[in-house]
Amino acid sequence: MNVFLNQTSDPAHSLFVILPAGGKREWHVGDQLEALVHMHDFQGRPKSYGGDFLLARLHSPKLGAGVVGQVLDHRNGTYSAIFPLLWQGSAQVEVTLVHPSEAVHVLGRLREERPDRIFFKSLFRSGKLSQTTVCNLCLPTNQEPLCNYTDPHTGEPWYCYKPKLLSCDTRINHASRGNYVKHLLTNKEALLFQSGVNIKVHIHPSGSDSVIVLPEKKDKADVERSSMKTESTRITPSGYYFQGSWRALGGGVIRQFNDSSAITQCLKGKVVYMYGDSTVRQWFEYLNALLPELKEFNLYSPKKVGPFMAVDSTHNVLLKYHCHGPPIRYSTVIASEMRYVANELDGLTGGSNTVVIISVWSHFSTYPVQAYIRRLRHIRRALVRLLDRAPGTLVVLRSANLQAQNPEVSLYNSDWFSVQLDGVLRAMFRGLDVLLIDAWEMTLAH
Repeated sequence: MNVFLNQTSDPAHSLFVILPAGGKREWHVGDQLEALVHMHDFQGRPKSYGGDFLLARLHSPKLGAGVVGQVLDHRNGTYSAIFPLLWQGSAQVEVTLVHPSEAVHVLGRLREERPDRIFFKSLFRSGKLSQTTVCNLCLPTNQEPLCNYTDPHTGEPWYCYKPKLLSCDTRINHASRGNYVKHLLTNKEALLFQSGVNIKVHIHPSGSDSVIVLPEKKDKADVERSSMKTESTRITPSGYYFQGSWRALGGGVIRQFNDSSAITQCLKGKVVYMYGDSTVRQWFEYLNALLPELKEFNLYSPKKVGPFMAVDSTHNVLLKYHCHGPPIRYSTVIASEMRYVANELDGLTGGSNTVVIISVWSHFSTYPVQAYIRRLRHIRRALVRLLDRAPGTLVVLRSANLQAQNPEVSLYNSDWFSVQLDGVLRAMFRGLDVLLIDAWEMTLAH
């Protein structure tokens, strides 16, 4: 791709306007608000094609309120950001360019052509002899012999180059710290990833960025007329913030816990299994720090790796955390602790006293999406088996979330990668009797 920065999307020259442009309209709770985004390049010229990665939210710092907007790409350099009006009072539109379309093209190429841009290593040891080799989901077979660690139950692939003087069964651990491939971009491509220039930069409004939302109309005919224009694109978010609390939409009941004793009572008699990456490990850490009667049992595990276990014997509560199988970017994991979530689920009895929490996404951002689909397919099949034999089991999935971005992080953990994985997660588990914690909407709306 022949990239010239001055022809790419520039948030400083771009703008959005709340419709209707004249501003002569009243907005009521229950209506939808639409903002039209006009993208321009660094020379101020309107863009004639789409593909930019934009995020939008409607929020009110004063009210502690926020909700995500849906961005529609018109493929001609303009975008519509549509928001449901869910609270009375002030509401401010915020539109952010995460990546210009030209950067998205580069990220798509990296995902397909450079899945090795984060690579892993394993230590092999026997007696006084040791050697470290490179490992990954797939490795070239024409360079040197491979050790095949494909999981016999799920068929999940994992390979390491075979150490010259040791056998494949002498593998001790799995590690990845600092193993990021550098110099992935040309000089022109690097200009597409500049903090404060074209990575997560707000787009300015033309005119006001705020409206005052009036109480809901009582006349149903008025409500229907006000909704007709955007009826084909009416959106329903999973929830919104108001007065600092998340309020679920679509039938889900959200309970608020204001103190540790209320949390303990909720968990009373429960065994909670947490599987995944650091985004669910942090839940274990939070509960372990917050609940005074929950005591961590020392398993002598590495601090950020686990496995971890905590017990409240008074209230019969057991919490367990285990990281998911490779790829996982923790510094060092003992080889015997690299377990696949699907296999762990097949080992559970389940039942009404069992809670399963799963968060698997972040460590798949550097791979073609097919690798993530394969992993979730195995997890879904295991969950179906679990819910068949123990229908009372509560299963909670945590979605992907937004992350801080800089030029380097964008090449490995961009929100653009995450939103692709998030879509796969939602599609894969749709229709299954599980609950979704929508961390994507929560982090965007907050």
